[in-house]
Amino acid sequence: MTSNWSLSLSVQSKSYEDTKALADALVTDEEIEWSATNENFVFHLSEQKAKDLRAMWNTRMRGIIAVDSLLSSLSIKSEGSSTQTH
Repeated sequence: MTSNWSLSLSVQSKSYEDTKALADALVTDEEIEWSATNENFVFHLSEQKAKDLRAMWNTRMRGIIAVDSLLSSLSIKSEGSSTQTH
């Protein structure tokens, strides 16, 4: 069975920890390949039909977007929470 449609995505966030969190979100669905410097990772999708590739892409991207949104929310809350004494 050969794949007629394929897609590769390289992912890098603002820090290694955030990039690792994004990779962890895909660990059960995709084989992740880290770069030699561990700054980014790549994953590949292959399907026989374009509509199947699109569905797989949408699913993976929803997971990445959800994790990225959560990381951004946590980052904003941690930046805004300071303990000040008067």
